[in-house]
Amino acid sequence: MSLFEGQAPRPLADRLRPQRLNEVIGQDHLLKPEGPLGRMVEGGRFASIILWGPPGTGKTTIARLLAQTTNLHFEPISAVFSGVADLRKAFEAAKGRRMAGQGTLLFVDEIHRFNRAQQDGFLPYVEDGTVILVGATTENPSFELNGALLSRCQVLVLHRLSDSALEELLRRAEGEEGRELPLTPEARQALRAMADGDGRYLLNLTEELFALRAEEPLDTAALSETIQRRAPLYDKSQEGHYNLISALHKSLRGSDADAALYWLARMLAGGEDPIYIARRLTRFASEDIGLADPQALPQSIAAWEAYDRLGSPEGELALAQCVLYLATAPKSNAAYKAMGQAMGAAKETGSLMPPKHILNAPTRMMKDLGYGKGYAYDHNTDEGFSGQNYFPDEMPRRAFYRPVERGFEREIAKRLAYWEKLRAQAAGAADEDGAE
Repeated sequence: MSLFEGQAPRPLADRLRPQRLNEVIGQDHLLKPEGPLGRMVEGGRFASIILWGPPGTGKTTIARLLAQTTNLHFEPISAVFSGVADLRKAFEAAKGRRMAGQGTLLFVDEIHRFNRAQQDGFLPYVEDGTVILVGATTENPSFELNGALLSRCQVLVLHRLSDSALEELLRRAEGEEGRELPLTPEARQALRAMADGDGRYLLNLTEELFALRAEEPLDTAALSETIQRRAPLYDKSQEGHYNLISALHKSLRGSDADAALYWLARMLAGGEDPIYIARRLTRFASEDIGLADPQALPQSIAAWEAYDRLGSPEGELALAQCVLYLATAPKSNAAYKAMGQAMGAAKETGSLMPPKHILNAPTRMMKDLGYGKGYAYDHNTDEGFSGQNYFPDEMPRRAFYRPVERGFEREIAKRLAYWEKLRAQAAGAADEDGAE
């Protein structure tokens, strides 16, 4: 540290940075004595780890304190600003320390930013113990990190900070400043909500508020005018994208209209492409409702077309209407399951020909070969149903579609049962004619 560096102003988040592991807030599941990091510290045996969690949850702080607790040299690098040359330098320095009897904790922030080849470069040094690797990432490691690297590291998940943890940070900030925040109780709650689980962001907002020197406590409206609301964490190409569409889909399947509306709103607020949402709603209409409500699919397509014509924000109401319709519709995956079974049967049976009686015979030769012979025109029967076989002759009849006793499929089930009865009667009559 230079002569004047200690006199330079330090951000509040830096001044409140924990100095011991037991001061870290919101990650007790990792740091308590029976937690994975607590056990590592107690046993003095450290393995390479990946810290996965949202921004502002303490990943860098935990890595620094782990090195401090174990007397390892703390070597931080960022995958955003570092390349292969920087990695080589870090590994060579770690080799030198190892020869001198000191280990190295190599902290790699945003480790998912390194490409696959760069990640492979860590393997020999992690494997032989030259470095204890602590990687930090906001992205799902199973998507972003090499399997070989993951197999050598334990993935530890950090939680977004809870409301009580954020309140503890506010109390610490007030203690550091020696005064209370100029906020009403409702505005204080709104401030925590704005942080969205990010402790660093909360402390940055808090520092702004302390700098105001407000004469009267700010209410929620004044707070919103004073500071910038945090944009929701959402990456359309990463895990947040898949998590939220999964939440929407399963809320619809569970017929929870309110939860489904919430996840729709979360996706729209995060900047998701509404056309992607419309496409997924249309898929849901066929996969999870099907013929239990035949209007589900037309409703979905109508919402898609409405959004396409209106755009945002007017068209978003059409998506909301569609979500409500799908959530409150009777559910059936009978069509989805039937298609899956039919596809399986198609692969199993190969290239079996249709029975000749249902083939057209546009040429004389085809007629001579029996194409179309014996075909019964269903409209000419009393019931409008002939009961003939339409499967290949070499394939036993299969029942793929089994409608549920919900919605319109209840009526379909009655029809199928009636036709099966007629089919059995037709088969019995054919057997009697054959016996004669």
